[in-house]
Amino acid sequence: MEIKSVVIHTRSLIQIKNFYLETLGFSLIKEDENSFRIAVGTSELEFTTKDVEGNPYYHFAFNIPANKFEEAKSWTKERVRLAVEGGEDEADFDHLPAHALYFYDPAGNIVEFISRHSTSEDRMDPFSIKSILNISEISLTVDDAINVGEKLNNIGVTERDNNAISPKLLNFMGEKANGIFILLIQPGRRWIFSDKISAIYPIEIELTNNNKIILDPENELYII
Repeated sequence: MEIKSVVIHTRSLIQIKNFYLETLGFSLIKEDENSFRIAVGTSELEFTTKDVEGNPYYHFAFNIPANKFEEAKSWTKERVRLAVEGGEDEADFDHLPAHALYFYDPAGNIVEFISRHSTSEDRMDPFSIKSILNISEISLTVDDAINVGEKLNNIGVTERDNNAISPKLLNFMGEKANGIFILLIQPGRRWIFSDKISAIYPIEIELTNNNKIILDPENELYII
């Protein structure tokens, strides 16, 4: 499983567009009066104001080359303020192994750059926004993680370590070897390196096998 595209909602379209295009330098794929879409390595990320309610926020991660974490950290610190937890501005996931950094965008989304040392490729050119490989993680917050987990299993998207789906923990849905996951979670869990609590907001995720996972504004989930 890989993530082909993600569509998320925002109330801050102009600020978000300036941030991703001007501050970070992502390439614009397309836009209209209600949305814009950027290239994130081999994936695509779209922000839309259509039918937006409240002030939605999400957590998502981008895979960066295995050998470029320190370079990417320096590059990112020149452009944004890194999030801090426990006095540290990076996470060391030695069990993966991986290093990650986090920051907020203008809509309050929690953005992560993660270098997976055993699964992501190395790159020799200097780090830039074009070094990003793909969308690594996207949050999917639902009322019933067990039920949605079963639906994901039916399209071949299983828990990373073949564990049972938990209604309390963060479930990494996808293949460990790819380093690409849907983060299945129920409301109420704090996202690390932030003060944000997981909450349900509309989202559309398209996978490279052409399955789509759609959580609509009425909190109805469809997998097609």
